[in-house]
Formats: sequence, structure tokens, C-alpha cells
Amino acid sequence: MPMIPLPRPQSDAAAAITRGVRRMLAERGVRGLVEFSLANGRRADILALADDGEVTIVEVKSSIIDFKTDQKWPEYLDYCDRFFFAVDADFPVDLIPAECGLIIADAFGAEIIRPAPLAKLAAARRKTLTLKVAHIAMARLHRVEDPGLRVGE
Repeated sequence: MPMIPLPRPQSDAAAAITRGVRRMLAERGVRGLVEFSLANGRRADILALADDGEVTIVEVKSSIIDFKTDQKWPEYLDYCDRFFFAVDADFPVDLIPAECGLIIADAFGAEIIRPAPLAKLAAARRKTLTLKVAHIAMARLHRVEDPGLRVGE
């Protein structure tokens, strides 16, 4: 029985930025999942939870073309307390909207250049989202621990 692969960013450049962002978040006690499907049908590059339940979404942009052709980011705002774009050091950061947080990252780490404003989620949406995060994370872990079992998301 073939193993269902874990979600992964679509390019090596995006994977490097994603890895660095997740490392930085983990150092701050914030844990993230990649390629997380939201209730509106969009998929967040990184959805992360802090110990206090704060939800952060990070949209990874690995090129100018990626940024210009994918303008769905406003649709993520209803599903997080904070929203960031993450790019590499060569990205022209003046393209990133001023109302969004900004992270510069490479495969080894990341730095928050501009903090994201806080817009608190409604309690009911937070609970629903947190339960889904737990369920998806457990399913992914189960696939790693028992690759012969077909556990979907």
C-alpha cells in the first residue's frame, strides 16, 4: 500500500523559506503546520498556534511572479489573529502591503522585519480552527509513525 505523502511547499525556494519560518516560530514556542486547508477552501502555507491559542498565518512568496499572480491573501485574514508574508532576502519588500507583517527567511532561520497587527478571532472560529489543527496534526503524525496505514486529512 503506497504511503500518502505529507504536504510540502511547491518549490524548493518556498520550502527553504517555510523551513526557516517554522524554525523561528518554534524558537518562540509557536508550532506550525504547512499547507493547512481552511474552511473557505484556501490553503495557508503555514498556520501556527501559540501556547495562548493565538493563530498566525504566514503566506510564503518565493518570487515576484508568485506574489503578483496570487492575490488571495485577504481571504486568510478571517482565519488568523496575525498575518505575515515571508520572503527571502532578495525579494523587493516594498511590494508587501504595509498592513501585513513581514518576515525575511532562508532555510536556516527567519526574522520578523515588520510585526503583524493583531485582529482577534471570534471564539467560535478559534475553537473550530484549533480542533481542526489538532486533528490534522495527529493524522500527519500517525502517517509518519505507521506509514502502512492510510490516514487522510
